[in-house]
Amino acid sequence: MAHATESGDLPYLATIRPESAPSHRTRPLRVLFIHRDPEAIDTCLQELKRGQFLVTHTSVLNWTQGSEHLRSQPYDLIVAEYLGRSFQKPGALQLFRQAAGEVPLIFLVAGMASEAFALFAVQGDFEYVQREHIAHLPMTVRRVLNEKRLRSDLAEAEKALRHSHSLYRALVENPAYGICRCDAAGKLLDVNQAFLTMLGYASNEEFLAANRESDLSLDLGLRMSLAAASSDPDRAEPIEVEWKRKNGTILKARLSGRDALDEHGNFNGCEIIAVDITEQRRLEEQLRHQASTDSLTGLANHGRLLDVLHAEVSRSKRTGREFSIVLLDLDGLKNINDQFGHLAGNRALCRVAQILKDCCRAVDTAARHGGDEFAVVLPETRAAAAAFVARRICELLEAETEQPPVSVSVGIASYPADADGIGALLQNADKALYAMKSQNPRTLSAAAASLSSITEARAETEAQPEFQLNRNAQHDIRRRDAAPE
Repeated sequence: MAHATESGDLPYLATIRPESAPSHRTRPLRVLFIHRDPEAIDTCLQELKRGQFLVTHTSVLNWTQGSEHLRSQPYDLIVAEYLGRSFQKPGALQLFRQAAGEVPLIFLVAGMASEAFALFAVQGDFEYVQREHIAHLPMTVRRVLNEKRLRSDLAEAEKALRHSHSLYRALVENPAYGICRCDAAGKLLDVNQAFLTMLGYASNEEFLAANRESDLSLDLGLRMSLAAASSDPDRAEPIEVEWKRKNGTILKARLSGRDALDEHGNFNGCEIIAVDITEQRRLEEQLRHQASTDSLTGLANHGRLLDVLHAEVSRSKRTGREFSIVLLDLDGLKNINDQFGHLAGNRALCRVAQILKDCCRAVDTAARHGGDEFAVVLPETRAAAAAFVARRICELLEAETEQPPVSVSVGIASYPADADGIGALLQNADKALYAMKSQNPRTLSAAAASLSSITEARAETEAQPEFQLNRNAQHDIRRRDAAPE
């Protein structure tokens, strides 16, 4: 066998393969031999072959050459000659251990004296095999390789643990997430500062002193457990709760988390993350309001009007009760804009809108139907009662002293008496409105008189039960009229 020399000759690479096909226990092994005795290297290779190793090896004469090979290619194992004199210097073995890095190191020792045994025992971090017991080499190799694998697994586990701990700390210290743990009875075990801040408390002691724990524990424990039982047994679906803060305001929070189980798999509590969604819900409500409200008058917009009509048609089909719609058109809005300016025109629209609000019950819906058109939906109301409401709107407009004076034209239609659908209902109310416009009443009193004729024509309906539903609305209007200015 050829070897690398002290003068720097390239080492000879050789591969020892079993003569027969390798068994299922055969494993590849890349070995760096640092030894001056070729016979010792051959003996090691034969023992490793018997130990079912498929060896690829490189042999060099000294540690200087060995260090160069370690830097240029990877090895699974280093088998080195133990030189008593060279290794007796203080710290010598540590230097060789540093040169080997993470590669396991086995020394071949011949005629070891008692002081050498003590040196190995003290400095450690390597293995040795006596030349007289070279048959132990395969077993030692397997042990050091297993130890290396275990060290690698332990390092990976520690790295994962540090990463997990870092994530946990980042979550716990995040001011946006309140974290709490409770036991199986719902009693709070631990909360973070963000959770306390959401409720307006400076410390856990202040929170406990306020006796708020009992207010939250039942909600946290039982509701999260019930939510988990209804879907995934390991994880609860997010739920929303409302809590009262220290200052009395309402906190809306979204809770998510999972059940904690004991070693027997029994429910042992909950780990919960709370997110403050108060501002989010406020903005959503604001957007919903803006989407269904006319920005100028504050009444319902056209889209909201159609939604209400669809709901009332469904209700009427279900209960058999009528409902009515009153369409109103502001007379002469263009003249007001031209003569007094658009601000006065906008003010005129708002004046009409305010009177519509004053004349509506809680169940009624007043809407701005178009540019100068308005509508009032009156649930469970027949045409005669709707005409009364329209007449009161005209009378209130006539009683106004603000300039310029405004008037409206009115059209009324009922479902299902006058139409069998929303389109026909609006069309018939619009026809009635323009029929009133065509009469061109000169005064608001004339418009009110026109509506009075509708009321008188349907006076007989007042004796029916459905009309009695509007008595409360009439009483409210009369009571507002009687109130002092």
